[in-house]
Amino acid sequence: MTGEPARVRQMWHLMEPLHAVLYYAPAAFEEAAALGYDTEERWASYFAWRAAPLGASGADEVVRTFHSFAPGMVDRHVPAGWAVAGPDAVLAARLRAVDRTYRALFGDRVEGAGFAEAAALARRAAEAAALGVPGGLGAANSALPWPDAPHLTLWQAATVLREHRGDGHIAALTGAGLDPVESLVSFAAVGAAPAEVFASRAWSAEEWGAARLRLQERGLLAADGTATDTGRELRAKVELRTDEEAAAPWRALGEAGRERLVELLGEPWLEVIGSGLLPSENTLGIGKV
Repeated sequence: MTGEPARVRQMWHLMEPLHAVLYYAPAAFEEAAALGYDTEERWASYFAWRAAPLGASGADEVVRTFHSFAPGMVDRHVPAGWAVAGPDAVLAARLRAVDRTYRALFGDRVEGAGFAEAAALARRAAEAAALGVPGGLGAANSALPWPDAPHLTLWQAATVLREHRGDGHIAALTGAGLDPVESLVSFAAVGAAPAEVFASRAWSAEEWGAARLRLQERGLLAADGTATDTGRELRAKVELRTDEEAAAPWRALGEAGRERLVELLGEPWLEVIGSGLLPSENTLGIGKV
């Protein structure tokens, strides 16, 4: 892949780890525990951190905006999580967790000129995002006030941009006629991640098998569960449309600004990847698509 879609996808691959480290960092679990969340597993805090910009949302809204999770899994955490801590308290704790995590990873550099410049560039891109999906996670995060500290601004901009991309990705999947579980099955079928990685989304074996059968009937999957040529072509179109939907912020930033952001974030990106906090396999297909 070349041209603008390749550059847009490069920026996603660069920014995503800077956002996603929140969901795995020890400081985030400590902050979640202090709020009263069960941290024996990561899902109670994950749903709280990610859904808080929506306000005290119900399960139906989270199912729709998160897209990939089985409704039964969402029901276990939403809206029950808001009885533990309200969205405003969660948002404040979220920024504390990011502050502690970034300081642990990057030390005093968070106070330096490089982070300040990167934050300003990322914020410019985030503010230019065409956040047009009503109730989407991109729009919800875009509506939050910007933090004062540059490293927190950087994280929030990365969050707006990744959720803006996610909103566009859901639109692309829906446009391709793929429901949530079919989206995961078809993604596994093109090698984005092993099928067992997607078990975290809690679809039952019966639901997964039924989705495979539906995709086979459409000619998108072979009998062994791998994608047919038609299935690969459809997924490629989904990813291309996702890149197109996510392109507006990077056009607004301009090529020079984008390249400068890549330069500034290269070292922090390597440090996050090298920290061991993020899983080696992920449901997003980073590094695979």
